[in-house]
Amino acid sequence: MVWASLSRRLSVVFAALLLVCCGASAWLQVRSNGMHEQEVIQRLSSGLAAHIAENAELMKPGGLNQAAVKDLFDKLMAVNPSVEVYLLGLDGRIEAQAAPPGHLKRDKVELGPIRKLLAGAPLPIAGDDPRSPDARKVFSAAPLRMGDRDAGYVYVVLQGEDHDALVANVAADNVLRTTLWSMGLVALLGLLAGLAAFRLITRPLRELTAAVKRFETEGIASLESEAPTLERLSQGSDEIAQLGQAFTQMTRRIAEQWRELTLQDQQRRELFANISHDLRTPLTSLHGYLETLLLKSGTLDEAERRRYLEIALGQSRKVGRLAQEVFELARLEYGVVKPEKENFALADLVQDVFQKFELAAEARHQRLKPDIAPGLPVVSADLGMIERVLTNLLDNAIRHTPAGGEIVVQLRPENAGVAVQVSDTGPGIPNELQKALFMRPVFMSGSRTDSASSGGLGLVIVKRILQLHGSDIRLVQQPERGAVFRFQLGGAAGA
Repeated sequence: MVWASLSRRLSVVFAALLLVCCGASAWLQVRSNGMHEQEVIQRLSSGLAAHIAENAELMKPGGLNQAAVKDLFDKLMAVNPSVEVYLLGLDGRIEAQAAPPGHLKRDKVELGPIRKLLAGAPLPIAGDDPRSPDARKVFSAAPLRMGDRDAGYVYVVLQGEDHDALVANVAADNVLRTTLWSMGLVALLGLLAGLAAFRLITRPLRELTAAVKRFETEGIASLESEAPTLERLSQGSDEIAQLGQAFTQMTRRIAEQWRELTLQDQQRRELFANISHDLRTPLTSLHGYLETLLLKSGTLDEAERRRYLEIALGQSRKVGRLAQEVFELARLEYGVVKPEKENFALADLVQDVFQKFELAAEARHQRLKPDIAPGLPVVSADLGMIERVLTNLLDNAIRHTPAGGEIVVQLRPENAGVAVQVSDTGPGIPNELQKALFMRPVFMSGSRTDSASSGGLGLVIVKRILQLHGSDIRLVQQPERGAVFRFQLGGAAGA
């Protein structure tokens, strides 16, 4: 729902809190004004009870002069209708009063507030209202003496029934209306200011939400147009800025992953196209020679038949090798194969691999030369995988080095490990192919010489194996040499 947006929810909460605060403020103000009024009235009338107590006509030798008391009370209440006068005994019992019949609700007043007032306690001090069973009101009090002894108290309620009735009407028509208007005006202004503040505060969040929605609908294409907005939202240290930073990092990571996936998809398509081409060439040749043998089996002599069979067998080996490399690369790519590291001497492994290629090198009149530094550290790696790396590199070097050439494997200690360099004296790698040499689309036919001597997937497999070992392979430019490949293997722990 649109109503459920964060900005509107915050506005509603703020408005509710503002109304509550305004109501509480109005209540406190009214209560404070009431207490202030009571204190003022009590201070102004503090001598009223004492003045009444000084009237000698209130007492006669036998006790109270009821007629004089009633006459005085009637005169006082006629002059000031808001006061109510009572005479109390020493125990707080009402001895005389001028209330209309049925209005008196108590026959006794608590003396504690009277004693506090007479002792000078801070005002206002509220005492019992005889005309109410539970109300308490400000009062004036003074001791009533008969001769040299206390006879009771003069107790004057300063805000009587007539005052309460008048206040109720006036408050409803004036004070309360003013208070409510003030509260409404403050609430309105506060609400407008709060809504404006919330709009400014939540503006970055709304912009970030819009960017997220555009990213959801438009995808990666929206990142470029949203880059300035995201950069601006990422500045600062508040929660919204941190959220913007997290979203920016997430979108960049998604964009990088998307580009990587796009590149991988493109490489996969090119891989399929190149594999199809490399498979089609030897299969076509194999099919052609076998068909020729079938059609001309009666006219071919033994030498021609043998030559055709050798060519067909060579093409068959090429197809088998390519199929095996595709299978091996798939296992490496999808994590089926994991390196099982062990400690071994790399120099011994190089000598073993040289023995596998001695006959092939002699047949091509090539020299295999080991260049091994003394005191090499022991390496920690998967022996079979590293043998595969050296085998692929030497196989490529032998097939692309002309007769009389030289293939050198150099081993040198480096960074507590061993640096390996395989070089040949062949034609080298064309400049246009060097950048993408270890990528899938670039290893097939035509990468070095002719399609018959295609390198296949050997370099891609080498790169993937070394990546599993936390290493990498690179092409090194050296004068007067052909292709020079270099990688490094880590030394064994504690070696």
